[in-house]
Amino acid sequence: MNAQIALILGQDGITNGAIYALLALSILLVFTVTRVLFIPQGEFVAFGALTMAALQAGKPVLLVWLLFAFAVAEAAADLMARRKRPGRGSGLWRMAAKLAYPLILAALIYRVPLAQLPMAAQALLTLLLVVPMGPQLYRLFYQPIASASTLVLLIVSIAVHLALVGLGLLAFGAEGARTAPFNDASLTLGPLNVNSQALWVVAVSALLIIVLYLFFERSMYGKALRAAAFNRLGARLMGISPIFAGKATFFLAALIGTVSGILIAPITTMYFDSGFMVSLKGFVGAIIGGLVSYPLAAAGAILVGLIEAFSSFWASAYKEIIVFTLIIPVLLWRSLKSHHVEEEDE
Repeated sequence: MNAQIALILGQDGITNGAIYALLALSILLVFTVTRVLFIPQGEFVAFGALTMAALQAGKPVLLVWLLFAFAVAEAAADLMARRKRPGRGSGLWRMAAKLAYPLILAALIYRVPLAQLPMAAQALLTLLLVVPMGPQLYRLFYQPIASASTLVLLIVSIAVHLALVGLGLLAFGAEGARTAPFNDASLTLGPLNVNSQALWVVAVSALLIIVLYLFFERSMYGKALRAAAFNRLGARLMGISPIFAGKATFFLAALIGTVSGILIAPITTMYFDSGFMVSLKGFVGAIIGGLVSYPLAAAGAILVGLIEAFSSFWASAYKEIIVFTLIIPVLLWRSLKSHHVEEEDE
């Protein structure tokens, strides 16, 4: 290895680490607010990339019908809940809007020549298709069991992940896809030739992190989510709806995952089940941060990306093993650091 190879590997590590950092932040956000280890986070990455690729190829986007099916199930669940609480308003207009939204998107998809749209319009349409599934998943699978134990929520997350992988195979097929790069320009920095797509990934990731910081520090909705994360009971007593907090958190997680998929689609070929490994590496970064600190989670994710890049050079066959074994020393150190021991009653 020489300096040029080290710089190239560092560039790849930072690029991948930026995506892992976004996913680590979203996993940490969902966990702190709802106590859900959101394993299906990776499916939003895969769905975002594959939807963008389908739009660019002019193929039918069957994912819109999954969005409609979720909307129908959500409307049915709302109707059943309102029958048990007849004193509440009907909310029929809201249900009608939820049902009409995917139908409007379907009409747009099947009537407009999608392959001829500008790339920005294709990315926006991808977001409109994939991101609404986040609140839908919370309403259908997590809201009814919001007070369950963390283990039950984890089991549900695994089940939702497996179901979405199967639905992704049905919607996109087993073939992989890759999208066109945002542009073909490159930047030369001494011996290093920086790809413009890597700059896009790092820039958009940094922008999203800054926006999330401002959202949680300056906006009322962000402060409400932080309150729900720190003290769920206290937030409820102050009038902050846990349902709103859950849906808003899943919306942000879906947005981050979809944007991540759009960013990495020109770099690597994505398959219907590729999102799991990507989100798992983001989860490793969140574990390094202790599932409590956003800066530590982001730093841990960057570290994961760098270790993965250099491992691919030194021991490419074992790079995944090396990345995932990072959890062992972190958990060991945290277990030794903690002096709290629960004694069983005899």
